[in-house]
Amino acid sequence: MADPTLPLRDRLALDRTVLANVRSFLAYLRTALGFLATGGAFVYFDEAGWMYGTGWALLTLAPVVLIVGLVHFARQRGRLRQMRRAARKQVAASA
Repeated sequence: MADPTLPLRDRLALDRTVLANVRSFLAYLRTALGFLATGGAFVYFDEAGWMYGTGWALLTLAPVVLIVGLVHFARQRGRLRQMRRAARKQVAASA
C-alpha cells in the first residue's frame, strides 16, 4: 500500500484515502445487504399488503446499490492509482 518513494505526508494521505474508499464500499455493501434482508422479510411475512410491494422494491434495489458501490469503488481506485503514479513522477523529477 505505501510507496517508499513518496514523502511520508503523501504516503499517509494516500493510505487514508484508500481506507476511506474501502470504508465507502463496505457502506454500500452493508446497505445492499440490509435492503436484501428487509425485502426478504417483508415478502415472506406479508403476501398481499403494502409490505409485499415494498419488499420486492427493496429486493430489486439491493443489487442496484451493490453495483453502484462496486462502480464507485473501481473508479476511485483507478483515480488513486493515477494520483500515486503522478506523485511518483513528481518526486523523481524533483530529485
